[in-house]
Amino acid sequence: MSFLGDGLGGYLTIILAGVLATEVWRWLGLAVGSRLDVAGTPFQWVRAVATALVSGLVTRMVLFPAGALVEVPLWMRLGAFAGGVSLYLLLRRNVAAGVGAAAALLMAAQIATR
Repeated sequence: MSFLGDGLGGYLTIILAGVLATEVWRWLGLAVGSRLDVAGTPFQWVRAVATALVSGLVTRMVLFPAGALVEVPLWMRLGAFAGGVSLYLLLRRNVAAGVGAAAALLMAAQIATR
């Protein structure tokens, strides 16, 4: 039986290839990242672009949903969004609380209207 044909050899080959393909970039990122100035202009630009992308995706999900969210009325999606943002701000910018509150409000509204 060949090394790749016995099952275990195939898994080891996949793991080795995955490690070799990604580990170099992780170490390079660590070397470069440790020298970055977080308060610098390039880093601030990257942060602004990332924030804009996330807000654009959230807006698209609320206003132009896909999948199961299509069946949820707009007022319900907007209410859950507003509740999530409110709790996020009330709890000193706690992202997990904001996302959790929005999801809970959306589920509660769905259950209440059935």
